[in-house]
Amino acid sequence: MEALLNKYAGKLTAQGLCDAGSPLLGGIDAEFVWNRDDAAIPMLAEITRGLNINSILYAAPAEPYASLLNFLAEHDGGAECIRPEDSETRTFLHDIPLVRELSASAVIAALKKRKGAVIPGRGIVTWGTVSPEQAFVTFSSICFASFVKFFSDAAVEARRGGLDPNTMRRIVSTIAAYDNYVSGALAGVHLFRGPFEARGDAIGAIIQAGRRTVECRLVDSFFGNISYRLGGVIYVSQTGSSLDELAGCIDPCPVDNSSCAGITASSEFSAHREIYSRTAMSAILHGHPKFSVIMSMLCDKKDTCANRGSCHKSCAERRFVCGVPIVPGEVGTGPYGLCNTLPPAIAGRRGAIVYGHGLFTTGERDFTDAFRSMVDIELMCVKEYRKIIETL
Repeated sequence: MEALLNKYAGKLTAQGLCDAGSPLLGGIDAEFVWNRDDAAIPMLAEITRGLNINSILYAAPAEPYASLLNFLAEHDGGAECIRPEDSETRTFLHDIPLVRELSASAVIAALKKRKGAVIPGRGIVTWGTVSPEQAFVTFSSICFASFVKFFSDAAVEARRGGLDPNTMRRIVSTIAAYDNYVSGALAGVHLFRGPFEARGDAIGAIIQAGRRTVECRLVDSFFGNISYRLGGVIYVSQTGSSLDELAGCIDPCPVDNSSCAGITASSEFSAHREIYSRTAMSAILHGHPKFSVIMSMLCDKKDTCANRGSCHKSCAERRFVCGVPIVPGEVGTGPYGLCNTLPPAIAGRRGAIVYGHGLFTTGERDFTDAFRSMVDIELMCVKEYRKIIETL
């Protein structure tokens, strides 16, 4: 258990979610153990006794997440929770409770309803019933959702002329730091060159590209997926797998459905398969770069649209950002499934953004072009967002 606790504390730091030394994790082994000593342990231990959980995580998020969460908590009119509208929140978090009283009883009440909660000015507390990984995933998702909500809301307020100078300065400095990080990501990434002819080479390329996507912060927690088509088989990451830990988590799925391997494949495998059926591409990469998601959610017609509230699944408008199509769609194969909305949009293009969800990119021979397109499109979205803020 100690090794697991240290692993996820390290991940939180490596992914820029926490400063070094901030994450405090506890988990049940023979008894409850902690990754380090801290004055908060008695309170957290009381919380664990009040819930049927295996692990708990409490940490102050790193900047800019700490400031963005505090801003959202302060400007919500005293609401009990933050309500982001991105896909991860709709399917995974639902909302983010705000615990304004630092006490075990208040935290327990919030965590009986949700997987994590924000204590304004102090940090985030999350839990898992099986592994510390669950607590890590929720922490990461809360940071992602708060980032997307803050910048989405800020763009709307900017258009209405409502941004104060302090908020504007926070936005400008955060975007500059993010832009520099993503711009530098591409320079340091060198991926295996294809086309690949052997199963082992294709799997090795998937593992490498997945890891690089996480390292460059183009996807959060365990979301995102990746695949490569080799002959009549699509090698795809398993559902719930982490893109930086794909060894042993890649399913070989014959395109003719002659195997049941697809049962554990990514929930978006059907969309991957349909893209391959329509194109000559060999590689697909799906991540959640933040400003691609943010720009997908900004629409001048949102308040007057007949589909308001259903934008994520049934938008009737043909929308683009920097020439990249934005499509609605839900995970799965239903009438609004990504397997129906995404493939026609991405065919003949290097990528497409799913509303509030993330970015899909493709490569003809390997993941080099798919990764480059993901970085390029994200940087274009950063630039477009800057135009909205800086010209108003």
